[in-house]
This record gives sequence, structure tokens and C-alpha cells, in this order.
Amino acid sequence: MRIVLIRLSALGDIVHTWPLAVSIRAALPQAHLTWIVEEPLAPLVEDHPAVDAILTVATGRWRKKPFSSRTRAEVAAFKSRVHEFQPDLSIDAQGTLKSGLITRWCKAPRRVGLARPWRRESIAGLAYTETLPGCSSQRHVIATNLELVRSVGGEPPPRPTQPDGRWLLDTPRGEHTGSWENDYSVILPGAGQPEKILSASILADTARYLVSSGVDVVVAWGPSERNRAREIVELGGAGVHLAPPTNLIELTVLLGSATVVVGGDTGPVHLAASLGVPTLAVFLTTDPERNGPSGERVGVVSGAAPGRGPGGSATTGQARSVTAQEICTAIEHLLGSQE
Repeated sequence: MRIVLIRLSALGDIVHTWPLAVSIRAALPQAHLTWIVEEPLAPLVEDHPAVDAILTVATGRWRKKPFSSRTRAEVAAFKSRVHEFQPDLSIDAQGTLKSGLITRWCKAPRRVGLARPWRRESIAGLAYTETLPGCSSQRHVIATNLELVRSVGGEPPPRPTQPDGRWLLDTPRGEHTGSWENDYSVILPGAGQPEKILSASILADTARYLVSSGVDVVVAWGPSERNRAREIVELGGAGVHLAPPTNLIELTVLLGSATVVVGGDTGPVHLAASLGVPTLAVFLTTDPERNGPSGERVGVVSGAAPGRGPGGSATTGQARSVTAQEICTAIEHLLGSQE
């Protein structure tokens, strides 16, 4: 069987879809599985042990200039490649307009996605020949993603499988450099939405606590986050360092060697948890029971209102403030529990 798995973005969502790819492989060991993903996130899937091949798209660039000769050529090339593959089944684990459109482009005779309310956007359902309900007994998105394994005759595990990203550390494509030595921790200052971002002062207080505990702090940053990262470094003082620019693989290497990683509801937090690194996630407005990091060495501090019912939005709003002292106490507990 030739299967296409569509999960285009974002970083954390791709991490939460890895267990589905593993379950599809376990259910159909001889199947050929191709994952369709956005170009910048291709390193997260191209060498995954359950994935045979990838196809990349550039929907952000295509939307900006939909009628340009470059866009038309790239879309035509993508359609040609996926048609050459001739998939028997397309599984849309994203459930948005753009993923639904790509599902249609694949022209598989069976096109499966999630039913509402687990599917993010209703319009995506127009692309499907079948829908499956998500998990009604567990809120986490991993459990709902795993329900899609039923499309290949598989059964979801009783408990959601934790994403395992350690295979990324076996891919010798990146390294990190910096002025720190020996043990270090990583602070992630950004998030995809402003309301998810912890204040620079709280993160600086957290950094000073980590330095006082005997580990340097590296503040990693992504696009548009450099100035904020510098502010945390300046407020944090001695022992707090600004990370060099990193691509996705270099960031993985940086996270994989950390003593602990601290951040908000952001993709690199989920990546760190999948690497087996002690990871503390701070949720301000999103429900960690639905979207929290999954791993054996994970802690969560939440100021978010609790979620309700299956599916639905991850955003539940802020119920209370989170303090630096609370974060530091949680770090201490997380690291103490590993001893």
C-alpha cells in the first residue's frame, strides 16, 4: 500500500504526529509511507525511521504570490511528483484548508481526515472520502492523531505513545558553538503567539536561579526573537549567554545536550521533551492536557484555564499569573526527580 501522511506544520505539531507514523508502520510494515511537510521543517521527518520518503511544499510562499510563474511551476512539480507516487490512501492529520487542498491534489481513492470537533477547520472535510473521530477519552492531540491509524486497520495504543526524537541526534548534520563550557541549560524565550510568551524579567530571574545552581544558561532564539533574547541575557547577568544563530538540526543538537530546557508553549519545547532532555514547559493561555509536551522527563507549570470536552481549541485563556519562583521550584522538583 502507498500512503501519504499530511502534516505540514508546525514544529510541535509534527513532533506530536511522529507516533502516528510509527503506528502506521507497525500496522503495515510493508507499506510505503510518504510524509508531506513544509520545506523549512523537512529535517524533522526526512530521516524518521518510520518514513520512506518526503514531499515538501511551500504554502506560505505560494500564498504570497499565487499567480507567479515560480509558484505555478512549483505547484505543478509537486502535483507531478505526488501523482507519480500514485497513493492508495491520503491521511490528513492537520485538518486545515491548506492541508485539505493538498489532500485533494494527491488524488488518492481514499482520503481520510478527522471529524469535527477534532478537525481544526470544517472546510477541510470537503477533501475527504472518510472521517474518523478523535479520542474522546483523552484530550491530548497525540491520542487524537493516533486514532487515524484505524484508517489502515491498526488500533491506537491504550495510552498515547510518547514522541521519540532521539533519532535526530544520530543525524550528523549540525553542531553548536558558543562561549559556555561544561553543563548548560537552555531557555527558549519565544512562542508562536504573543499571549504565550513569558516576560523577559521572569525568564531572567529563572536564568539567575539556574546559574546559582551551577549551570550556565544559553538563551536560544528564532526568527524575530533575537532582541528579546538579548534582553534576557543582559538582565540575567554573568553565566547567561546568547546562543548563536541555529538551523533546525543545530537547535536539536543544542537542546539534546542541555541539563534542562525551559520555555513556553513553543515547538522547541516539544522537541526537547522528545529528545529525553528534562524539560519544563510554562503554559499561560493554552491547555497542557491537550497540547503539553510528552516525555518521561517533563514538567509543566500552567496558568491557563482548564479545557473542556474532546477536540476543540487549544486556547483556553489565562486563569492566573505564573511567577519566576514557581518556575524555579518546578525546575528543582523536575531535576530532583531524575536523581
